Amino acid sequence: MAVRIRLTRLGRKKKPFYRIIVANSENKRDGKFLDVVGTYDPCKEPAAITFDNAKLQDWLGKGALPTTTVKSLMKKIATPAA
Repeated sequence: MAVRIRLTRLGRKKKPFYRIIVANSENKRDGKFLDVVGTYDPCKEPAAITFDNAKLQDWLGKGALPTTTVKSLMKKIATPAA
């Protein structure tokens, strides 16, 4: 079982809102998940990104791999724009 940290889509049409979740890589995008570790709202200016750092570090320590999109969101939080 490969565990991934990825996005799941919420919100309505043309107003997306995403949860950053931990899920088995074989599950559907909006299917069953193990834990919620953050949120991402691209509709706000600037985009609102939140992480629960304790949960995130715990899952990364257990071997969960972030997707490329989640990796880029983590980098945006680590280095805030000046």
